[in-house]
Amino acid sequence: MSSYLDAADAAVEHALALGARYADARVMHRRTESMSARNGAVEALDQGETVGVGVRALVGSSWGFFATPHLDPAAAREAGRRAVEIARASARVPGPAAMIPADPEVGTWASECHVDPLAVPLSDKGDLLTAATAEMRKQGADVATGLYQIWDTRKWFVSSEGHRIDQHIRECGGGISATAVGERETQVRSYPSRRGQYGTRGWELVTELDLAAHAAQVADEAQALLRAPQCPSGETTLILGGEQLALQIHESVGHAIELDRILGWEAAYAGTSWLDLAELGKLRYGSELMNIVVDATYPGALGSFGYDDEGTKAGKRDAVRNGIWTGVLAGRESAAVAGLDYAGSVRSMDWASLPMVRMTNVGLEPGPHTLDEIIAETDDGVFMDLNRSWSIDDKRLNFQFGCEVGYEVKNGKLGRMLKNPTYTGIGPKFWQSMDMLSSEIVAWGTPNCGKGQPGQIGHTGHPAAPARFRNVRVGVRG
Repeated sequence: MSSYLDAADAAVEHALALGARYADARVMHRRTESMSARNGAVEALDQGETVGVGVRALVGSSWGFFATPHLDPAAAREAGRRAVEIARASARVPGPAAMIPADPEVGTWASECHVDPLAVPLSDKGDLLTAATAEMRKQGADVATGLYQIWDTRKWFVSSEGHRIDQHIRECGGGISATAVGERETQVRSYPSRRGQYGTRGWELVTELDLAAHAAQVADEAQALLRAPQCPSGETTLILGGEQLALQIHESVGHAIELDRILGWEAAYAGTSWLDLAELGKLRYGSELMNIVVDATYPGALGSFGYDDEGTKAGKRDAVRNGIWTGVLAGRESAAVAGLDYAGSVRSMDWASLPMVRMTNVGLEPGPHTLDEIIAETDDGVFMDLNRSWSIDDKRLNFQFGCEVGYEVKNGKLGRMLKNPTYTGIGPKFWQSMDMLSSEIVAWGTPNCGKGQPGQIGHTGHPAAPARFRNVRVGVRG
């Protein structure tokens, strides 16, 4: 809308007039909706709408940021003034003085959407969740839950370098879970994952999940887990399903390659990274099957966009190629500090939050195998799928994960179900042990990635497929 661009223009122009050497303004208008159901009845419905402008100003070598929900010209100019004022106050602690050069982008972008999620009647959405949860209860689940979430975001970005960008990003997704209660234990089975599946698509994504059709199986498997034996302890061959491997990528690769962590800027809240920039282009991160790509252009994935929140056009870049660490997630400022020539990975949670380096879509390229081939080639091991718990140290190096379900693998076939499966490892050693990788890639969406201080929630995507890892310790307790 022209009024939103006018507000951004006013903020930037006033910041420049007051002495900023660079300024940008980002107006965001977001509508949200979520619904949850429990045991055949709608439990909660939340709808929200918010709009405002966030202004950044660079004075000397220091940044200032100020945000306001008021978009009239006077309020926008005041936001520009306050951003400059904060930048001058920040000069007591000088920061980096440069950003890598950027071509001024002028353009529009919208995510693909065939069915507007917010236009689907609430009654239809409620019927979907209540039917799925009622079926799980009918099949014996003690607790049956379902949910969906929708985000409809418009962004207008203006910079003193000539950027003028508007974007429309629609995201949605959902899922179901069944809990079975036994004697001193509970077991959970979910579909399509514990948090659901999400992407930058319309309601067609949720329709394709066909939640109700999977409800009976989910409930049956939750009860079967109560009767299943414990996952054995020891070192063995581990096969991970694609959803669990997506979280493995998120935690032990995605966060580790965020450049602000590597530079130590994120240490106050969520730790740093085990990676050293001096090893970029040389360090062996994993086996030759490991090809990790950062790609904000991936169609329909949750971390996709047209331009990041510094106006950098979305692109595709290697992070790991044939097992060698080759790239990072960066912004214009962190890239300048590190001597790199690329950015494109800066986003913020909303108009009131300061943009920072965030994951976009960080995921594996396809391997040469199928899951059936991986299982057939495994004489003795464990298959685990769907995340249930995770723990990783503040350098993103040592980790322990738990999954909802496991299965013995014996003589090339899946055997009996195993409950409480867990595994542990050290990032590079674990990834170097990967010796088979499927071509069956799914771009899993993570809508709850936390980072920053004050904290921000980000949306990220992780293309992943089932893979096999040798000599992994499984069945760890505690």
